[in-house]
Amino acid sequence: MRLHDAALGGLLLGLAAWIWWLTGFFPAFPGQDYGPSLFPRVLGSGIALCGALLLLRGLREGGPVLQVEEWARDPVRLLSFLAVPGAVLLYILLSDWVGFIPLAFVLLLGLTLWFRARPVVALPVAAGVTLAVHWFFAGMMRVPLPRGWLDAVL
Repeated sequence: MRLHDAALGGLLLGLAAWIWWLTGFFPAFPGQDYGPSLFPRVLGSGIALCGALLLLRGLREGGPVLQVEEWARDPVRLLSFLAVPGAVLLYILLSDWVGFIPLAFVLLLGLTLWFRARPVVALPVAAGVTLAVHWFFAGMMRVPLPRGWLDAVL
């Protein structure tokens, strides 16, 4: 499946405009020339530049807006393609209730098994990555990750 460059460039320009609009509501720090909106706006500018280049290239080349490749007609490959965004969506919907550690472990284990890793490899990898990410974000970066079911333990 291939989205035409002009359509993808237009989507990226819309995303960049949305980033700029959202960062307009960030509070300013008194006495500083820049605040928390600087970094997202720098990223938004890069996204806008890439979007504009894609849009111009797509308009110059022409062609269909959407091309469905042969792999997208195979249900197993399409499900594999949608597995990672589906896992992210499940995390967004369930993380407050279930908690980061159990949900991340189950999602990582499910993805590694779906992509044909052996269980003897998938179990320690899912556990290790879950604990490493939790240590980095909750311990080192002090990001409050959802505790969910483990609220009484952690």
